[in-house]
Amino acid sequence: MSNVVRYETNGRIAIITLDRPEARNAVNGDVAAGVEAAIDRLEDDADVWVGILTANTAAQDRPVFCAGADLKAINSGEGASLSTQRGGFAGFVYRERRKPIIAAVDGLATAGGCEIVLAADLVVATTRSAFGLAEAKRNLIAAAGGLFRLPRAIGQAAAMEAILTGEPIPAERAHDLGLLSRLVEPGAAVTEALALAERIASCAPMAVWESRAIVRAAQDHDDESLIRMTNEALGRVMASEDIKEGLTAFIEKRQPNWTGT
Repeated sequence: MSNVVRYETNGRIAIITLDRPEARNAVNGDVAAGVEAAIDRLEDDADVWVGILTANTAAQDRPVFCAGADLKAINSGEGASLSTQRGGFAGFVYRERRKPIIAAVDGLATAGGCEIVLAADLVVATTRSAFGLAEAKRNLIAAAGGLFRLPRAIGQAAAMEAILTGEPIPAERAHDLGLLSRLVEPGAAVTEALALAERIASCAPMAVWESRAIVRAAQDHDDESLIRMTNEALGRVMASEDIKEGLTAFIEKRQPNWTGT
């Protein structure tokens, strides 16, 4: 298993942990490959029926579940490695799978980090968590499903505001809007996710897996065209003059000087 993605089991449950806390658990090539390998392991293990996806935030002053794409990797020409052929971004967001996965979030999930959460089946989060798509602040677009999954999860009005302003949604509001299944105190996300996973695992696994597939199909009925539109829009943005300025300003920790071209 990857040294930046940990995999462990607890009975019928697999726990997958993003483990780049020094980089705010941002997704680079190693994370994407590690997550894909972890999902392979989860799907292939007949003794594991449910997964939990979480992140190491223990040593962070301001906990970050995942800051999304590693912009330094993109700026250095390694952007292609952040996605896999089967899983898309982080080896996860478009991955076809059978078993349900609960995102256990204790901190900020922004940009691609939020899109990882949106690709999960259930979300447990702590009160110090927040969820946002900050791409517009970097002359990027949320190209890993966030532009269509967030409106489905919380409604168009709230999602449009979050997408166009780039401002995160606090956990309490995210819970009220229906993004979260459970809201718990800081440090308790994995414990609560384990309790929820155990309840799921106590049910007939085939019934769970087949029911999940129908629910996801109803949600994702037109994703193919939406993915195509998203990728086309991303291509236009990535070809703009502002792309280098947005990434450089982020790395240099300054406000960008946009030109709109």
